[in-house]
Amino acid sequence: MINILIRHRTRMLTISIGIVYLWFGALKFFPGVSPAEALAKETLVMLVFGLIPSHITYFTIALWEVSIGICLMLNLRKEWVIYAALIHIAFTFTPLFVLPAATFNQQVYSLTFAGQYIIKNLIIFSALLFILPKEKNPARVIS
Repeated sequence: MINILIRHRTRMLTISIGIVYLWFGALKFFPGVSPAEALAKETLVMLVFGLIPSHITYFTIALWEVSIGICLMLNLRKEWVIYAALIHIAFTFTPLFVLPAATFNQQVYSLTFAGQYIIKNLIIFSALLFILPKEKNPARVIS
């Protein structure tokens, strides 16, 4: 049994990340349901300089996350989807810099619940790099 799991671990990891994306993204379609809603909206307003209403940017993020989740689960356009997910994950770290009061307690090493919610994305980021398809015919380097 363990050999079957090991043999399919990359696919299982891909599906797991897809489920997380689908779930977290779907929550955003229902106002007041996602625990990250206020922080996400506040961050999005700052990132677009208030030029786009938060309900539009928040809906776009929800759609982006759900699309990533579905594509990962169905193994569709995997490489492109992983790049889209890596970009998304990079943006999830912006509240640490633009809204430090919402992500850190009094001490810089002590994270709020929202900060912990963000930092856990380091695992997803690393997992995405792990499942990123490797180049099929890498160029040979001559020394």
